[in-house]
Amino acid sequence: MEIGIEGNGVYIPRLRIKAEEIAGVWGQNAESIKRGLAISEKAVGEHDEDTITISVEAARNALKRAGIDPADIEAIFIGSESHPYSVKPTAVTVAEAISATPVMTAADFEFACKAGTAGIQCCMGLVGSGMIKYGLAGGCDTAQGAPGDPLEYTAASGGAVYILGKRSETSLAYIEETFSYTTDTPDFWRRENVPYPKHGYRFTGIPAYFRHIVNATNGLLVKLGLTQADFDHVVFHQPNGKFPRRVAKMLGFTREQMKYSIVVDKIGNTYSGSSLIGLASVLDHAKPGERILVSSFGSGAGSDSFSIVVTDAIEDKRDLAPTVGYYIERKKYISYGEYVKSRGKLKLLGE
Repeated sequence: MEIGIEGNGVYIPRLRIKAEEIAGVWGQNAESIKRGLAISEKAVGEHDEDTITISVEAARNALKRAGIDPADIEAIFIGSESHPYSVKPTAVTVAEAISATPVMTAADFEFACKAGTAGIQCCMGLVGSGMIKYGLAGGCDTAQGAPGDPLEYTAASGGAVYILGKRSETSLAYIEETFSYTTDTPDFWRRENVPYPKHGYRFTGIPAYFRHIVNATNGLLVKLGLTQADFDHVVFHQPNGKFPRRVAKMLGFTREQMKYSIVVDKIGNTYSGSSLIGLASVLDHAKPGERILVSSFGSGAGSDSFSIVVTDAIEDKRDLAPTVGYYIERKKYISYGEYVKSRGKLKLLGE
């Protein structure tokens, strides 16, 4: 069964901090940082914004495009590295906030930056089996970076949500196929009760990001019998501005195919939301009949690849909710002091 995307929504906080602001605090060369990461600024959640509030806003936007009764959503999965509670699911609060309760099933997912796409695959299975009518899956984060760590330049806040059902005439796009590639590659981790993640520098690139995205993408192409030229748009996970462009070149895709998907330079790496916001940006511009390839990546490590075809319904649904471009332009710059206060980086003695 082809799985339809009935609606999609994003939410990106308005606060921004520039790379120059962070570099100035730590005595680092801002221009060198910006060239090395191909990123100029990132989105920062306000003090009262977290994975739950971001998920709720994105879900409400997705419902605007879907035009369905939220009571028909029978499964909700929220992927994140920054769920507010260790014990109490984000997904059930989202369900209550959008009037989808009681749902048949709800759960929080964790798989670094691909937890959101894992949720999409679960919804595909539940819809395809006939167990549910609609499922909602999202990737939303308020990503963490230790003070002075290179992650401070990229770890950002934001997310995207997708509502999936059986393909119909109201689907704005449909998922043709998916393929995943997963191994135990320790490139990035955060232990329980530890506030900031650590990264294994030499594992981050070729053994982790590039190996998994290349294998997942090639596996999808073989499974479908398609080539790079069959896709109008491609979306890759965006930990920085260089990695997605480099892996696209390795796989034989062109810069033109990535024209709308690269948003990391303006909002940073939203972790579980990264590839899904990139896909949303493409859907904001794609035309009916165009095919999109999406390959997420999550440290630990794995990649999920999807082939998505845009339908005629996209034209009627596109303007029913705020676009990625709207949220990118809606911004307010803050200082490093405001940033650490907003993200709770200041701790009282004894905490």
